Amino acid sequence: MADFLPYGRQSVSDEDIAAVTEVLRGDWLTTGPAVTRFESDLAEHTGGTPAVAVTSGTAALHVAYAAAGIGPDDEVVTSPMTFVATAATAALLGGNVVFADVEADTGNLDPAAAAAAVTSRTKVVAAVDYAGHPAELDELGRIAHDNGALLLEDAAHSVGGSWQGRPVGSLADLTTFSFFPTKNLTTAEGGAVVAGSDELLARARGFRNHGLVRDKAAQRYPDEGAWHQEVHEFGLNYRLPDVLCALGSSQLRRLAEFKKRRAEIHARYTAALSSLDGVLTPAVREGADPVWHLYPLRVLEGRRRALFDHLRAKGIGVQVNYIPAYWHPVFEDLGYRRGMCPNAELYYGQELSLPLFPALTDADVDRVIDEVHGFFG
Repeated sequence: MADFLPYGRQSVSDEDIAAVTEVLRGDWLTTGPAVTRFESDLAEHTGGTPAVAVTSGTAALHVAYAAAGIGPDDEVVTSPMTFVATAATAALLGGNVVFADVEADTGNLDPAAAAAAVTSRTKVVAAVDYAGHPAELDELGRIAHDNGALLLEDAAHSVGGSWQGRPVGSLADLTTFSFFPTKNLTTAEGGAVVAGSDELLARARGFRNHGLVRDKAAQRYPDEGAWHQEVHEFGLNYRLPDVLCALGSSQLRRLAEFKKRRAEIHARYTAALSSLDGVLTPAVREGADPVWHLYPLRVLEGRRRALFDHLRAKGIGVQVNYIPAYWHPVFEDLGYRRGMCPNAELYYGQELSLPLFPALTDADVDRVIDEVHGFFG
């Protein structure tokens, strides 16, 4: 059998390895200059919006919701077409997650559904840039702000993309990124929160570092001694170490290259599969400049599982992204029921992520295409 093709994989260069080695030979493994440098480097891709580096995309969501002040009985309106962390991190803070349906073509949060879901208790509308295609952030922002809420963009898939000419990271009140190995760039594990508000940034930085207050001007008991630090609000240790931040800065220098290759692979799949009966290729809305994290093929007539099994048997590591978040038993046990978001459930029932990462060769892509065509005969 030919080599196994995963659906996603990191791309690590000698330059990346050298950047990490340099930190390992230095004085700072964590809380040092590489963290500040990575945050500054990332801001160059977010229209200058400042960043707070954290330990994972999940940590970024948790930090962002904490910065937004989510607590018991506050509502978070979000999409079910996402990894469970988008909802779970709000629930862990006591928030009430309200799932709104998605657009049938993109899998992104439908503005009309979001507008229907918001109430006087809504504190955050959380959009997800599914597969790397930005959500309709301008309209979703208006819906959130007209109701006194914040817009959060879960951009785990879309760093380096843009919507209506504006870079991801500059469009929402809070934006979260993930730098897991399968994402558009990696720090091994890692993430970031981006915000234009000084208040939200300060709250994010505080929550990332146990809530510690070291500024004497802000302390309640500033005369205790030079060693003194205080906690005014609870936080956690979500600090991303210098070692991983150095990898992130090195990876950012290749983000344009990664984006270009992902687009080439995406276009090759679409050219070969768009006329194939039995599947739908991904949609692109006007004004979207995606960074394609996934290639979400839609398999019709209930044949998704059969194609999944066929391709896996051929050594092609397709994946399904995602089970609607409220289908997880943890939400089921809270009273959420299937049938709430029919577009999302239909999308899930058809979706199959084909391999997509920069190191895929054209021959690899053609192998996947041939096997898909072979399945449909």
